[in-house]
Amino acid sequence: MKFSISKLELFPPLQQVVGVVERKQTHEVMYNLLFEASDDSLQMTGTDNEVELQTRIPLIVTEPGRTTIPARKLFDICRSLDDSARLDFEIVADKAKIRCGKSRFTLATLPVDEFPLVGELSDTIEVSLPQQELETAIKRTSFAMAQQDVRYYLNGLLLQLSENELCCVSTDGHRLALHKTDAAIETTESVKAIIPRKAITELSRLMDGSDTRIELSLNEKHLRIRLGALQMTSKLVEGKFPDYEKVIPLDSNNVALVDRELFRQSLTRSAILANETYKGVRLMLDKEMLGIQTNNPKHEEAEDELEIDYSGDPIEIAFNVVYLLDVLNAVNSDTVALNIKDNTSSMVINPGDSKQSTYVVMPMRL
Repeated sequence: MKFSISKLELFPPLQQVVGVVERKQTHEVMYNLLFEASDDSLQMTGTDNEVELQTRIPLIVTEPGRTTIPARKLFDICRSLDDSARLDFEIVADKAKIRCGKSRFTLATLPVDEFPLVGELSDTIEVSLPQQELETAIKRTSFAMAQQDVRYYLNGLLLQLSENELCCVSTDGHRLALHKTDAAIETTESVKAIIPRKAITELSRLMDGSDTRIELSLNEKHLRIRLGALQMTSKLVEGKFPDYEKVIPLDSNNVALVDRELFRQSLTRSAILANETYKGVRLMLDKEMLGIQTNNPKHEEAEDELEIDYSGDPIEIAFNVVYLLDVLNAVNSDTVALNIKDNTSSMVINPGDSKQSTYVVMPMRL
């Protein structure tokens, strides 16, 4: 294999693909990227055996071939070079030789047949949807995914697609985030899949907020997403996602309308003196006023008050302040509506008057 490529051509796609390579792998070859050079393109693939990222660069190749090259070392070499640099690659025996001006680098390669590839997917459902809509839905919900929960189906995000409707849901058992919206989705079948945390993290990093469309292919075990020259393939989480509709209270008749940014700032200040273990914050709602209070075992306290639009019953209720801040950081509305039935029921939060995003936070005892 032999080719020449500029840093400006190589570095951006290399940066995309290298992100999936974990620093601790089960097999040595997965520290490498698979390079496949054909006559007119260079394809790079990285994987951690759960998520696979692949990108293709149009390129005139001197000698086609395949090899695997250490991902992080190549990335660090490329990053250290000037933007005007041009890299000459040549594979000699089991070594990758890279020349750039007067600089020379020799990297050890590993056999291509040891590199795990997903390959073609069979029996797939094909879906096309706007990138912007999916990016918004993931941003609004992904923070509530569980981390390393024994209920493995919670360690991911539920994606539901039907013709002209997009829905994303995540929960860790203590809170729930739901985003449902109309979208120009092209599909002949309804789709439901639990996408693992790692894939959601990588997808969030790769999407750029443009109005281009994303192409999805799904079967029972895998999801494949095509975004321009980039392709991501992920294993799906097996299991049945909880019936999230049942945990959303429908009879929360005390509604407070709060300035989102002022509420966020107040919670951020109050969290400084919250119990470091439980992160509890007490909310006290009364006529046109929201009281916020935290304390800790050292008898330190923080108190704050906000003027709000509220005429319901007086309620005193406590929550994990981190859960509240996650919601307020995920939405961008001017106001949020706090829907509370009583001091033992979960609170429902909606951004402004919109019902596209719904958040449920369970109360806690202080």
